[in-house]
Order: sequence, then structure tokens, then C-alpha cells
Amino acid sequence: MPKVSEYYFKAAIVFLIIGIAMGLQMSISGNHNVIGAHAHLNLVGWVTSALFGTYFALVPAKAGKGLAMIQFGIHLLGVALMTIGLYLLLQGNAGVEPLVALGSLVVAASVLLFAFMVYSR
Repeated sequence: MPKVSEYYFKAAIVFLIIGIAMGLQMSISGNHNVIGAHAHLNLVGWVTSALFGTYFALVPAKAGKGLAMIQFGIHLLGVALMTIGLYLLLQGNAGVEPLVALGSLVVAASVLLFAFMVYSR
């Protein structure tokens, strides 16, 4: 399996564990105000990372290029910025809204880079 796939799967597991912890915290406390951050972490972090890792495992020729590792780094940075920012924003910290926007743009850049790799020869 290509290294980038392994890294994506490991990152996906970390995102899943954090997402489960967030879900448990909401359930135990009865406070669901950060459900948006929880959903974004699970979908953009866990599911999307697993899908990216699966693609590179199935198409190893694309994984061997340095661009795949760059895309991995960009994706992880974006997920971290977006999720942390959204979590803080939903806790009432309006000043972090630019962090959420930045994280979202970084995630979008990683998705566009992934699309470029998928459609390139």
C-alpha cells in the first residue's frame, strides 16, 4: 500500500476517535451546541480522508507522485483549522470566524488538488 494511503487511513482513524469522543461528550452533557463541528470532523475528516486513502491505494501510480503527499498535508491542515475554529465558534467565540473560513478554503484547495490528480494523466 502506498505511504500516502497509510497516512490517510491513520489520520482517518484519529479523526474518527476524536469524533466519537465529541459525540460522547455531547451525549453525556446533553449539550449539543458543537454538533456542526462534530459533523464536519466526521465527514470531512474521517470519511473524506478514508476515501482519499482508498483512491490512492486503488490507483498507486497517482500516489507515487509528491503531489499526493502535499495534498495530504494541505487536507490535514484544513481539517484541523476548520474543525477547531468551528468548535470554538459554536462555543460562542465569534472572533474565530476567520479561522473557520481559512480552514474551509484550505480544505477546498485540497479537494481541488485531489480532483486535479484524479483527472490528470
